[in-house]
Amino acid sequence: MKVFVTGVGGQLGHDVVNELDGRGHKVTGSDIAPNYSGVQDGTAVTETDYISLDITDKNAVDAVIEKLRPDVIVHCAAWTAVDAAEDEENREKVFAINEYGTKNIAEAAKKVDAKMIYISTDYVFNGMGTQPWTADCKDYAPLNVYGKSKLAGELAVCKTLEKYFIVRIAWVFGLNGKNFIKTMLNVAKNHDKVRVVNDQIGTPTYTLDLAVLLADMAQSDKYGYYHATNEGGFISWYDFTKEIYKQAGVTTQVEPVTTREYGISKAARPFNSRLDKSKLVEMGFKPLPVWQDALARYLKEIEE
Repeated sequence: MKVFVTGVGGQLGHDVVNELDGRGHKVTGSDIAPNYSGVQDGTAVTETDYISLDITDKNAVDAVIEKLRPDVIVHCAAWTAVDAAEDEENREKVFAINEYGTKNIAEAAKKVDAKMIYISTDYVFNGMGTQPWTADCKDYAPLNVYGKSKLAGELAVCKTLEKYFIVRIAWVFGLNGKNFIKTMLNVAKNHDKVRVVNDQIGTPTYTLDLAVLLADMAQSDKYGYYHATNEGGFISWYDFTKEIYKQAGVTTQVEPVTTREYGISKAARPFNSRLDKSKLVEMGFKPLPVWQDALARYLKEIEE
């Protein structure tokens, strides 16, 4: 199977390439950088498997996908800087990447009859209430520019293609790039106490585990909307930090605060990021491992 993966310079794209490559598929990765700049571990994309591509350039996207003619496209490329997306000077670029770039990929996929896996987010919902959001829920009401742009990307995919997977994830962490775990471990080096919000509830997603699921999806035809985070129950960012420090042997004290008390953030954050993942099992996919185990494996990985 031939697979084209966008956004391989990021946390998820890097792991997806390695997972697919490990299964013996022919994988080509792309990102905006002239050369592949991700973590190299022996199975990462090489120069010959990497194509520099600006997904906002429709002609370039068409040319690359027409040449490769992949069976599957895993679209991980995105603008993910949530607060920066709120800045007026960035908004046009955010939609150029997350909406129109995604549309370019979807239209090119249609021309070569490729399946498409689009990575979306819990931010497409309004984050209110306490009930988990179901995969097929259409009660969209994103609170910020990032969420609106990712929803626009979802709509571009489902209006263009029939052979698609839209996979919403939340609280992502992986080896390749910045994430909450790395930030909190760095903060602990210089602080005896940290304040972390306890009224935003969700579940973390380890990119290494998610990559396994996405590779399984790429080999299937069970199309549609899915939610995918690690198992292990719903927690707050405060709970997550407590477990990070516990497992890492960090003694920094963690103080729970409300989002209002914490302040700072430019972009409104959802309070309810609970994602109902039951559709995965219903459709025969294997759920991700519990987040506590994922965290332990991740901490071991970044220590090495």
